[in-house]
Amino acid sequence: MTVLIDRPAWPAHGMLWSHLVSDSSLDELHAFAAANGVPRRGFDLDHYDVPERSYADLVAAGAVPVGSGELVRRLVASGLRVTARQRRGL
Repeated sequence: MTVLIDRPAWPAHGMLWSHLVSDSSLDELHAFAAANGVPRRGFDLDHYDVPERSYADLVAAGAVPVGSGELVRRLVASGLRVTARQRRGL
């Protein structure tokens, strides 16, 4: 069970963002996020969007930094990935 984070590279709202995911359960992800002050409003179906300013603190708290490709591969392998098709159906 691991919480993963990619480097801040996703621009929105005038800043860069990272994705925070779990490779095993949404419960683990929500617990980690709550314990580290990540607001629930940052949750987007299978990940949290977190601002660049939070990256170092989340890594220090135990999130494992990985590349974006690795993050997606591990999220898919976990069965937690919500696809674009599934998103459209929501």
